[in-house]
Amino acid sequence: DIRRRIELIQDFEMPTVSTKIKVSRDGQYIMAAGTYKPRIRCFDTYQLSQKFERCLDSEVVTFEILSDDYSKIVFLQCGRFVEFHSQHGHYYRTRIPKFGRDFSYHYPSCDLYFVGASSEVYRLNLEQGRFLNSLQTEAAESNVCDINPVHFLFALGTAEGKVECWDPRTRTRVGLLDCALSSVTADTEIEGLPSISALKFDGALNMAVGTSTGQVLLYDLRSSNPLIVKDHRYGLPIKSVQFQPQLDLILSADSRIIKMWNKDTGKIFTSVEPEHDINDVCLYPNSGMLMTANEAPKMNIYYIPVLGPAPKWCSFLDNLTEELEENPESTVYDDYKFVTRKDLENLGLAHLVGSSLLRAYMHGFFMDIRLYHKAKMMANPFAYEEYRREKIRQKIEETRAQRVQLKKLPKVNKELALKLIEEESEEHQATRKRKQKNLPSLLKDDRFKVMFENPDFQVDEQSEEFRLLNPLVSKISEKRKRKLKILEELEAQEQEEEEEAEGKASDAESSESSDDEKGWVEEVRKQRKLLRQEEKVKRKERFKEDQQTVLKPQFFEIKEGEEFRSFKDSAKKQKLMKKTLGDRLKLEEKLGTLNVSDTTVGSKQATFKLKKSEQQRKQQEAEKQHRLERKSLRRSASHLRSRRGRGRLFH
Repeated sequence: DIRRRIELIQDFEMPTVSTKIKVSRDGQYIMAAGTYKPRIRCFDTYQLSQKFERCLDSEVVTFEILSDDYSKIVFLQCGRFVEFHSQHGHYYRTRIPKFGRDFSYHYPSCDLYFVGASSEVYRLNLEQGRFLNSLQTEAAESNVCDINPVHFLFALGTAEGKVECWDPRTRTRVGLLDCALSSVTADTEIEGLPSISALKFDGALNMAVGTSTGQVLLYDLRSSNPLIVKDHRYGLPIKSVQFQPQLDLILSADSRIIKMWNKDTGKIFTSVEPEHDINDVCLYPNSGMLMTANEAPKMNIYYIPVLGPAPKWCSFLDNLTEELEENPESTVYDDYKFVTRKDLENLGLAHLVGSSLLRAYMHGFFMDIRLYHKAKMMANPFAYEEYRREKIRQKIEETRAQRVQLKKLPKVNKELALKLIEEESEEHQATRKRKQKNLPSLLKDDRFKVMFENPDFQVDEQSEEFRLLNPLVSKISEKRKRKLKILEELEAQEQEEEEEAEGKASDAESSESSDDEKGWVEEVRKQRKLLRQEEKVKRKERFKEDQQTVLKPQFFEIKEGEEFRSFKDSAKKQKLMKKTLGDRLKLEEKLGTLNVSDTTVGSKQATFKLKKSEQQRKQQEAEKQHRLERKSLRRSASHLRSRRGRGRLFH
């Protein structure tokens, strides 16, 4: 790490945090403010070391170097104090009425303009040594301010997202820009009202404005509309905006990233993302050097040769960059080998975990490549022999690939597997022509693996359902059986010779499948005729068996609490229990309690009628008798009524 690191300035750091960093106009001194305790440090670039350090009573909000060197400095502190320092140290201290956030120095009139938590802009004249009449703005609070270096126009950014421009000569407002409204575009998402967090002039006409929602707006002072709106996409306040005139770039920074982009097109040039949050950015004038104040003790220095040459006090950086371009160095981990914890256990180096020889990274470790090779040689001295065997095996497989590849079929459902292979080859050819993706094969799918391994899943081609659903299988199955015989013979030859057979299969007949409806109907009829004939033969065989059987007398014991009705019922029940399910169904069909019918697809449909018990029968007979008695009574009653009516008419 020390070999790869370049330390330009010795002890270029703060105790805990650095807040502001600036360069003097002569370029010799770099001033940085930080904490804790609040202090200011001055670094001499000619000596590449620290010049002096001064501690302060309160933290520095911002500061300004008034002279070309470090002899005149003004500090705005967080306790409303304004402190002046000269070459020897502290010179004078005063206070402003409200808390200040930023200030600018107007060179022609020697006035300091302070903005902060107030609607007024306080003016302090350094020539007369007294406060002047303040400028009254429309804003409730102001965050930043800047003075144009060409025509000295004073601009301040408000908390309401507006920029007010004032003429210091007449002390009147000459312009107002609504940046909050202009920063909201169609593709930006913001939360809350954007306030102005950064402001910087470039030349006489250009001005860059940074908002608290992460947008940077570039204005031409002659127009109220921005030339370009650049969004950082982080939603963080813009901390600093700088101009790079050599390449027409704008450097905008929030707390996470520094972005460099073209001010004409908005195209990103490059970006720098430090490890810690950024507080301030300072671009060394007329060079490619960049310095940042961070939320960390170390202040970062970046050198980008494309932006410009190295400063005079570190001109050796140009030579270093040229050498790096000529001799590109290896990356950090080129000399290291990544190993997991399991690899360390296999190598016998698990005890090195936690030592300096292993560098933890993600789910494993980086170790020196030389140590890895030594440990591997000791753990596996025959690694070369294994490598040699592997290479020989690969070459043999390459030569075998040129031979005819035999299709190895599974032990179960061979015909189905052959059918799937044929269909897969046909689909493969069709997808090649149509340029479509191939679907996964059932033979390679783990979900259907058991179907070709377990004999319980063997397809019974002699079953009634299979023959009715697949009437054309008989034609195609004959051709597949021929292919199966050929494949079995080739496999037998391969086992005998222990090598793959060369040459083509003798039978190369093309599989033809007829989709004609007439042929399909004829095949179905044939299959049904065959099934009926088989049923007749089975019935004759069962009838002969029943005639040959001789019944022997049997004695039965009646249990207590049961009534004896007849031998016929028990005998019938025993016979029914001995018969098969098919015979029982046929018997039920004869009795009328079962109805079996064929469907159009080829399957069968059975409907059952439940038998009634004796109690239900008796109850039904009693109900019938009761109904008959009631009908007879109704008839007799109606007959009597008719006779009475006739007698009355007669009288």
